[in-house]
Amino acid sequence: MRTMRRDASNQLKPGLYLGGGIILLFIVMMFRPFTIVNAGERGVVTEFGKVQDRILNEGFHFIMPVANKVHKLNVRVKQNSFKADAASRDLQKVSTEIAINWHINPQKANKVYQQVGDEQQIVVGIMTPAVSEVLKAATAKKTAEEIITKRNELKEEIDEQMTKRMADYGVIVDDVSLVDFAFSPEFSRAIEAKQIAEQEAKQAEFIAKKATQEAQAEINRAKGHAEAQRLQRQTLTPELLQKQAIEKWDGKFPMVMGGNNTLPMINVNPGNFSNKR
Repeated sequence: MRTMRRDASNQLKPGLYLGGGIILLFIVMMFRPFTIVNAGERGVVTEFGKVQDRILNEGFHFIMPVANKVHKLNVRVKQNSFKADAASRDLQKVSTEIAINWHINPQKANKVYQQVGDEQQIVVGIMTPAVSEVLKAATAKKTAEEIITKRNELKEEIDEQMTKRMADYGVIVDDVSLVDFAFSPEFSRAIEAKQIAEQEAKQAEFIAKKATQEAQAEINRAKGHAEAQRLQRQTLTPELLQKQAIEKWDGKFPMVMGGNNTLPMINVNPGNFSNKR
């Protein structure tokens, strides 16, 4: 009898173990005493709703079930585009589109969640009004023409001001890009007309300068030719001319036809022969 009871007890133990394991697994899955923070995220721990100082990095972490809850924030670099209207220093309406690359400071993820919220709340509640205010202040310092010609200066000022404003909320601004400017149709036509007039003036100046250079070149060539002739007249003497003629003579006398006789003709200065003797 005792042996039968012992055998029955041994048969029940595996079932009890299996049932206990299932119950334990159910409790673990229900209360989840752990959390996993994925790459590019930080975990903000709250205890009965209160934000804690510790920030969970990427990986596996144990937490207190029921009491603790983990809110995950994306700390990767993100880009958002914004459009805002402003007025230039000369009271021209300017519509500007800018793109901002930014990310949550991983070391301040708990403060960001506590003061602002998640990424969407950062963009809507903090970044959008900041962009509008900074853009209006920076644009008002420049004329409409300077906004175009000094685009880099405007970009640097907006970048600097946005970096300061967002740093107070635990958000890091990585870069600001000025995507596009749009002015009123009247001002755009005026700018286009001015650019055309400037191009035409530069073209006319180039043509006038080229004509002046060509005229000066002609004068210089004429002066050079006259000077060459003057020098040639000074160096050419009758003796030199006759010497050059003799050197170029091919040994044939010019022929003059008169009647039935052909007489050779040559102009020889007897003085030359006397000098040679």
